[in-house]
Amino acid sequence: MRKRRWIYFVAPPAAVALVWACGELVMHLWNWLLPELLGWRQVTFWQALGLLLLSRILFGSWGSGGGQQRKDRWEGCRKRGMTDEERERIREGALKAEGA
Repeated sequence: MRKRRWIYFVAPPAAVALVWACGELVMHLWNWLLPELLGWRQVTFWQALGLLLLSRILFGSWGSGGGQQRKDRWEGCRKRGMTDEERERIREGALKAEGA
């Protein structure tokens, strides 16, 4: 445990730097694209952070949790006693819906 004390000093500034970088990225992309394309106003850094938070609330995780949700869906199919043919039809429909 003694060897990992440095994480307490590195993690908070790294988290702040990550939030700052994401806010700056969103702000610059927004201000570069949307005013010219759609005639919308430019946003400030704090508004860009608000947009990031709003997108997180509306669209869910930024991580890779979607794979786990798909896995759970297929596990549910097995638990319900579906045949291989029924599962294959569902899988084909899911792939068409995803655009693959």
